[in-house]
Amino acid sequence: MVDVPGGTFHMGSDRFYPEEAPVRRVRVDRFWIDTHPVTNGQFAAFVAATGYRTLAEIPPDPRDYPGMAEEMARAGSSVFTPPPRLYDTTDHRQWWRFAFGADWRHPTGPSSTIDGLDDHPVVHVTHQDAAAYARWAGKSLPTEAEWEYAARGGLEQADYAWGDELAPEGRMLANYWRGAFPLAHDETDRWARTSPVGSFPANGYGLYDMIGNVWEWTDDWYAIAAPPARAGCVVDNPRGATRGDSYDPAAQGIRIARKVLKGGSHLCAENYCRRYRPAARHAQPIDTSTTHIGFRCVWRPERVTGAAPRRG
Repeated sequence: MVDVPGGTFHMGSDRFYPEEAPVRRVRVDRFWIDTHPVTNGQFAAFVAATGYRTLAEIPPDPRDYPGMAEEMARAGSSVFTPPPRLYDTTDHRQWWRFAFGADWRHPTGPSSTIDGLDDHPVVHVTHQDAAAYARWAGKSLPTEAEWEYAARGGLEQADYAWGDELAPEGRMLANYWRGAFPLAHDETDRWARTSPVGSFPANGYGLYDMIGNVWEWTDDWYAIAAPPARAGCVVDNPRGATRGDSYDPAAQGIRIARKVLKGGSHLCAENYCRRYRPAARHAQPIDTSTTHIGFRCVWRPERVTGAAPRRG
């Protein structure tokens, strides 16, 4: 883990997506954060020690999803699958499919494995799964403010974790989609999906993969935008919405609460979802896992008994 000093910073952005605004001054206390996202190898150790089963490995209960087709009551998760052609860039159903048998051990479906991928971020984890790992490790999931402060690496109001240019001098500094998403992936890009943690340079705090590779869960409920702070005020250790404000209005009669994801993933591209930035945020239903969502943990020494995290 890395010891991140507490401090004040400008959170959010007024230059990209509306849910990132307004920019406001925020202060966070000192905390420690994992150097990189939790890997398949680390998650496997957790499962071996506890026998834990992720939500993607458990068939959904139809009583929790009124109107769900009977044949959908099988374990699985959402898998990115490039379409043969594109009809509507606003319809994500063209490249996402629910795959029965997809889970953290089988990232693209039941016939796939994570053999040789121990150092890749674990995926197909819901918020519940990430929180269970964090508790086992003696840690917590970060707040959105902690996560963004860490991702900025000490830079103030920069667009990216390394400055204001996405690819300075042509250098790719994170694992994001290169080419026209979702059809054309640059063949010179070695990683079509996740990459081993630490494959790209660390930020100013020595943290890897804060941008791209996988979206990361935070512990904050999602609100469309933060309330504007009064001029000159600094908000201490802010938290997100209340649970009641975080439901998905598009969920056809099913009220699914949402948490904040941060950092973007290997599926963010210049022509689609430019959320490979510290200020970027995304609302994710807490029961939903995918091939591009992972997490990392924090430990707060000033706000706990002082015991160190049980596991690194």
